[in-house]
Amino acid sequence: MRVYLWQPLLALYAGVLMAGSALAGEVQVAVAANFSAPLQAIASEFEKDTGHKLLASFGATGQLYAQIKNGAPFEVFLSADDSTPAKLESEGAGVAGSRFTYAIGTLALWSAKEGYVDDAGARLKGNGFKHLAIANPKTAPYGLAATQVLAKLGLSKALEPKLVEGQNIAQTLQFVATGNAELGFVALSQVYKDGKLTRGSAWIVPAALHEPIKQDALLLDKGKDNPAAKALLEYLQGPQAAAVINSYGYQL
Repeated sequence: MRVYLWQPLLALYAGVLMAGSALAGEVQVAVAANFSAPLQAIASEFEKDTGHKLLASFGATGQLYAQIKNGAPFEVFLSADDSTPAKLESEGAGVAGSRFTYAIGTLALWSAKEGYVDDAGARLKGNGFKHLAIANPKTAPYGLAATQVLAKLGLSKALEPKLVEGQNIAQTLQFVATGNAELGFVALSQVYKDGKLTRGSAWIVPAALHEPIKQDALLLDKGKDNPAAKALLEYLQGPQAAAVINSYGYQL
């Protein structure tokens, strides 16, 4: 009788794969629009490393908050600020003690045109443009930061007639990218990768000109019993995710 050692090994390997597949799950994530590119990069690595699938919905932080409060099936919230997750936690919609800052955002004044925006932001003080795009400051933290910059520079009143408001930071970027606004305040992560601009020209706004854009993560009540949700939050605090986050111009 011949004994083939590979047969029990193959059976064992198949059992491991089946067990891994059984343990793999999926997590529904509400994500601030500025973090779309980094999260997509992180998601592929997260899925390869853990087997869990990440399903993301992107939007303005205020809009996502409203959806969560209205019963949307999100299990993890990646906000563009720290106050909205804190509010959800205090309201009982988030798991107490699960909140942490996963990134600190950077604001940029950006134009799709090469050389149009100088690295000191002097273009803002001139009258050589018709439209300046910002995100809705009531729902988008990057939009709020943009208004704080204009106030700090004493330009709020002068530039108010030129403002074009996007529903979120993704729409704001689209206004500038399509030429509907010559320049706009966007998240640096939208136009930056691996230490350099990916297109156009930009002024990286000094952090002293606006309140810190601390972006907090929160395990939502709907995800408290989901291993995939907990695995994602743990993964976001690890070295692989940190490298991706840094590469898009965020601070940690």
